[in-house]
Amino acid sequence: MTLETAFERRSLPLEYPFGIARGTTTETDVVFVRIGDAADDGLTGIGAAAPSAHYGETAATVEAVLPDLLAVVEDVGDPHQLERIERELRETVRRNPSARTAVSIALHDLVAKRLEEPLYRYWGLDPAETLETSYTIGLDDLETMREKTETALERGYGTLKVKLGTDRDLEIVRTIRSVAPDVRLFVDANEAWTPREAVSKIERLARFDLAFVEQPVPAEDPEGLRFVYEHSALPIAADESCVTLADIPRIADRCDIANLKLMKCGGLLEAKRMIHAARAHGLEVMYGCMTESDASIAAACHLAPLLDYADLDGSLLLADDPADGVPMPDGRIDLAGLERPGTGAVLESEFD
Repeated sequence: MTLETAFERRSLPLEYPFGIARGTTTETDVVFVRIGDAADDGLTGIGAAAPSAHYGETAATVEAVLPDLLAVVEDVGDPHQLERIERELRETVRRNPSARTAVSIALHDLVAKRLEEPLYRYWGLDPAETLETSYTIGLDDLETMREKTETALERGYGTLKVKLGTDRDLEIVRTIRSVAPDVRLFVDANEAWTPREAVSKIERLARFDLAFVEQPVPAEDPEGLRFVYEHSALPIAADESCVTLADIPRIADRCDIANLKLMKCGGLLEAKRMIHAARAHGLEVMYGCMTESDASIAAACHLAPLLDYADLDGSLLLADDPADGVPMPDGRIDLAGLERPGTGAVLESEFD
């Protein structure tokens, strides 16, 4: 079997400037990957990398390692050998997880297309066991955050995630709740608080009926995370503290929820292993994302039947996405409504 591979980098503008405690962005760099089977009616698998500099990756590093990663795919030749390929991808490139993830997504997309099945069915999952994704309100001035919240409600989103990590966090949540009194709401400090500050703030925030608090303290302070978990008035989710499979047992007694991301873990098989490991350690599981295209978000949506929470709004934050993926009416991940095989992702135009 002969596989043909290609990749292309694109900068995608965001609908609004997206602010978190570490800074604000107005666009995201995405590297799209294509893996085609010329001998099988020209079927093509699509994936994408959305690298994060916070984890030591950029679009440039993704472009630098993709030729080596795609050479592994071409050498193996059979896209169905997913375990072998992902193992060899890790052996070839130890870092750059989003680059490996892009290849993994494209391979899974191609394999499911060859079997003429959507990915969730290939995995044996029930499309009825799905979730509503949260929609993120990034940091901004209070009036802009109010306006973003009103827009989210008009679009039908019933779960909101609010970025915190400022000296006005209480005021931000009070403002959001005044606009959206009935939505399910959680907050994300992105490592911005000290342990004692976190406990104090969470105690004051608890009256706003929050579902949980995400990553209150720096990942480099595991004992600080334990302190917050043991003294928090609300459940705690670990994001930056939970990057790879090896992190699951390390956070198991420091949080209630593991927030996993494809762009952190390095592939879809590893993503499923992390979900099952988190369950084995008594943790609830959320799948999150970066600001991404539907070319990668679509793959994460197929994990929805295995999750407790979904934070898969990365493509919803874009001004324009060249890819289309799993339907998400009013934020609900509608796997049953997907009418295409594979991940369901399609690009508006192919690339060389």
